[in-house]
Amino acid sequence: MSECKLDHTQEDVKMKFESQKDFLPGDMKPLFIQFFKNDHTQEILNEVFHLLKKYDLVSEEEKNERNNRLYLVLRNL
Repeated sequence: MSECKLDHTQEDVKMKFESQKDFLPGDMKPLFIQFFKNDHTQEILNEVFHLLKKYDLVSEEEKNERNNRLYLVLRNL
């Protein structure tokens, strides 16, 4: 993934999640619901946004890598 210089808000992340949630593993959705109940650092928001970005278009291998990173972030907050 390329580095992005933009800072994404929690609302940006929420909108990106909404656009990609049908493509994510079902057991990840409750983790996102919990995620959105709290405030997060800019670094976390940016990382989650970019893991979700174009999720539906990436290869299965890339999805697996992104899933692993998303689970790591979402389960450790």
